[in-house]
Amino acid sequence: MVSNHSRIVDRALTRLKLRQLRLLVKVGEHGNIQHAARDLGISQPAATKMIQDLEIDFEVQLFERTNRGVVPTIFGETLIRHGKLIFAQVSTAAQELDDLNEGNSGRVVVGTLLAASPRLLPRAIQRLLNDRPNVAVKIVEGTNEALIPALRSGEIDMIVGRLPSHRHRAKIEQEKFFDERVMVVAGNQHPLAKRASISFEQLKPFGWILPPAETTLRRQTDQFFVKQGQYLPKTVIESVSYLANRSLLRSHDLIGLLPAHVAALDIEAGLLTAIDWDVPFGGRPVGVSYRGDNSLSPAGTAFLQALREEAAAIQQ
Repeated sequence: MVSNHSRIVDRALTRLKLRQLRLLVKVGEHGNIQHAARDLGISQPAATKMIQDLEIDFEVQLFERTNRGVVPTIFGETLIRHGKLIFAQVSTAAQELDDLNEGNSGRVVVGTLLAASPRLLPRAIQRLLNDRPNVAVKIVEGTNEALIPALRSGEIDMIVGRLPSHRHRAKIEQEKFFDERVMVVAGNQHPLAKRASISFEQLKPFGWILPPAETTLRRQTDQFFVKQGQYLPKTVIESVSYLANRSLLRSHDLIGLLPAHVAALDIEAGLLTAIDWDVPFGGRPVGVSYRGDNSLSPAGTAFLQALREEAAAIQQ
């Protein structure tokens, strides 16, 4: 007896067309079949028929009609997510073929968070290029909240930086490299730059540069502020741009929270100063997140190994 799963898989392999998936994704984006059909250059009746055929083949209802258009059901959301992944993989394949045609030996798309940018990531890239000089590397910077969906959809191969919290871990492999503590930094001109044993009371009068509200570090910071008598900084600048943060710290009497490995290079170079206050929160593991070994190309696998080796070297 053929199982329901086997029957649906057989139909999908023999009848499913990329054009149907493109329409499905477009309808999900627009919430409107007519607008999606116009984008693809087909009539609305033809689009409606394509969606009905999908529902018959997969034996589920994909959309619900509302006064404002159509809304994906849980089945529709699932198929849309897999459709996006398929198109991302097709795009990746096309890009790899183009890279190979131009003499490159593969491509790696890496999402990065602040904790990985100054040391781990550049050193790992250099190690990769020493072994594979023709690999094309693309770096995408952002927060976990922005990068994780791109990782899941296949737009990026891996994320390097502070590991995301538990709610992100479904269907994602995580590998810890080391623990990262957070420190407070300021420009060399800051009134507290040369003082020892700073208390939080001494920090209160100054403005802060903080990570965005959706990040784990910001939530930890806000929780700490609440415990300090509902403290509210007089100025808060939200930024994940390290270059902008460094410039602001050097030109204004602001306080910044940075991962220790990130701040170390600028402190050593005399560009920033470490404020002598032990941050009682914010320590988190730094590592890599990816969809699993089977999702990585040979170049991606080589880069993952380069990350492991450089992380081990940093810890020595």
